[in-house]
Amino acid sequence: MGCMFKANGLYSRMSVGAVLLAAGAGKRLGGRPKALLELGGVPLVMRQLIALSGAGVDEVVVVLGHHADAVETAIGQFPITLVRNPSPDEGQASSVRAGLQALSPRLDAVIVALADQPLINAQDITALIGAFKKRGDAMMVVPRVMTEGGAPQPGNPVIFDAALREAWLAGAADLACRQWRDAHRDLVRWLDTDNRRYSLDIDTPEDLARFTAGTGHVLTWPSSFAGETVT
Repeated sequence: MGCMFKANGLYSRMSVGAVLLAAGAGKRLGGRPKALLELGGVPLVMRQLIALSGAGVDEVVVVLGHHADAVETAIGQFPITLVRNPSPDEGQASSVRAGLQALSPRLDAVIVALADQPLINAQDITALIGAFKKRGDAMMVVPRVMTEGGAPQPGNPVIFDAALREAWLAGAADLACRQWRDAHRDLVRWLDTDNRRYSLDIDTPEDLARFTAGTGHVLTWPSSFAGETVT
């Protein structure tokens, strides 16, 4: 069931869609798919789908690119929409665009999530949706993680008013979440938190080592990729 919010004294249903990005090549991890790294035997991309479903998200589009066949095999049983970015090397914005194009038109809000965040759970997504309901005049809500002795760090996923989707699709291909956020700071509301799950993702072998050292959890490759060398 989707999320609820109070409007004009009555409870109305807010429809939330999500774009889950899983198109990366994983170049810094030896050309292996980060989305298929496993935590507790469950691929990270599947953990994201479980989190989104548990938070009541109505519709999910997963954007594939590099390693598309392998990722699709892992998640093809889910009731989701799969799209392939024909040009994933053009950057994350091109994948966001492909995902937005595939979403249904009747949505109130859109979440953009990353497939390589190991610890994001349904409660984290629910908190993000809750902050969006309280956003006031803002168009986008972004988690911002308070770090010890350092500057606050923007995190993921993000959520924004579905009206932005039409503006982005009608404009330049490289206009997406981060670019819009930086250009329209007055329309962004920050979800300030000490929850580091929002800022934790995996890009490099060093990230894998830090993840294990910091959490006690170990990420492993599925057997089909376990023997490849990380460079």
